[in-house]
Amino acid sequence: MKKRSDEDKVLLSGVAKGIFEKKGHNVLKIDLRKLENRIADYFVICHGSSTTQVDSICDSVEDTVRKMAGEKPLHIEGLDNCYWVLLDYGNVVVHIFLEEYRNFYSLESLWADAAIETMADKKSK
Repeated sequence: MKKRSDEDKVLLSGVAKGIFEKKGHNVLKIDLRKLENRIADYFVICHGSSTTQVDSICDSVEDTVRKMAGEKPLHIEGLDNCYWVLLDYGNVVVHIFLEEYRNFYSLESLWADAAIETMADKKSK
């Protein structure tokens, strides 16, 4: 089990780095591991202020995770309109929203029983 935890840590680090490289906003990590019937171990949620930024964040996350963790998403949804793009890495699912769609769907409130942590850009510290 330790190996999987280490892999998740590298994957999460790559996701965060990719988001922050394209100035993603309000980045949250939701730890779902203590919930029954979960579909992943972690959700990472962020938003951009335009569809172009959402698309750029998505590309950046894919590239950074591929370089850092050697992984590609198992599935990608939402690239047609870039209002809500989902990158599924199995244990980690990344949700990249256009701001108004994030506010409307409010995934954070749906998973309020889970541990929610704000992720900060390590370069800005």
